[in-house]
Amino acid sequence: MMIQHFRKKFIIFSTCALVLVILTIVGSISAITYYRARQEVNTVLTILTDNEGRIPDRQIQSRPEIIPQPQFTRESLSQYRYFSATTMGDGEIAVDNQHILSVSPAAIRRLTKRVIRRDSAQGHVIYKKTVYAYKVKQTGKQTMVVFLDESLMMAKAREIIYIGLILGTISLILYTVILVLFSRRAIRPIIQNEERQKEFITNAGHELKTPLTVISANTEMQELTNGETELTTSTKQQVDRMTKLINYLVSLARLQEQPQLNVVVVDASRLVGRVATSFKNVITNDEHQFKQSIAPGITVKADENYFYELISILVDNANKYCDPNGTVEINLKKTKKNMVLTVTNSYAKGANVDTSRFFERFYRENKARTLTKKAGYGIGLSMAQTLVRNFNGRINVKYVDKKISFVVTLKRVDS
Repeated sequence: MMIQHFRKKFIIFSTCALVLVILTIVGSISAITYYRARQEVNTVLTILTDNEGRIPDRQIQSRPEIIPQPQFTRESLSQYRYFSATTMGDGEIAVDNQHILSVSPAAIRRLTKRVIRRDSAQGHVIYKKTVYAYKVKQTGKQTMVVFLDESLMMAKAREIIYIGLILGTISLILYTVILVLFSRRAIRPIIQNEERQKEFITNAGHELKTPLTVISANTEMQELTNGETELTTSTKQQVDRMTKLINYLVSLARLQEQPQLNVVVVDASRLVGRVATSFKNVITNDEHQFKQSIAPGITVKADENYFYELISILVDNANKYCDPNGTVEINLKKTKKNMVLTVTNSYAKGANVDTSRFFERFYRENKARTLTKKAGYGIGLSMAQTLVRNFNGRINVKYVDKKISFVVTLKRVDS
């Protein structure tokens, strides 16, 4: 059912929108958290470096930041694990490891030499799978390097990011479940209205056939009595036209009710060839040129009768709206995975026509789409679109080189 199709699209689009919102929120929180962690590491390193690798005795003044940092005190600074080393002029390295237990003085000296060889004022080193941020301070002939274990700060940042992802995922799942459960109730009035419309069309169609049958019978009786006249001929033509319109409406209503299709593997090449043969004389009698190119052995999954109807609708539409002395073309080919059926007709005045509206019921473009007395009802293409969707395929329309082409794509079945 069309409503169910729209319901699925609504659920998908709503869920995608929520995913985008959650990613934006979680991403922003993660970025801010990571930024704060890095700023905290840099601030602590700066404080320690400015105070010769020790916790300062005075109150620490925090610098203004775009994202405020926590106030640092002697107590708060004592939670960090850090150590420092100073190279003397004679090459000796003095080590201060009072605030670290896991790194030996010998390891500190090796790390200090590695940092000095890097010739970088700030960076990171890894020792026993632990990341240490460092900062270098040059004072005369002495070089001091302060190392800070940043694992505590970065672990907090990762924990916040992880919690954000978990909560975002749970929110997304709950939202999707609620949306699926309540969307059916939300669109129930639309479904009921659609069903009433279809029921009305079906019932009205059956009711209208009775007076049309009576009118047709009376007209035939009048012709038997008084002979055929221009009035009786016009009446019969309008009766036939009204009967076809009613049949189209009823067929379209039934198609949209998800009928029980007999979907089997059908020979698309054979069916397209049958339609081409049946329409060839009609097209040439209307003084249109007819071309066909049908690749053999193409099979698809479809209902054979409805698939034949689909091709007939497209070819009949092409013939009706083809330019005088124009060309109608049928092309069937296969790609790597699909069957592609293209039905084309000459249409010189179609440059300004809105092709996206061709599948709307009763759509008739005032000037360009009413070229002949054989103009249809604006229902056939809507039926074609419904049929293609029932076959899980796609139908598109394009206007190129003064020609309109309807392109049907179905998944091919290897025989």
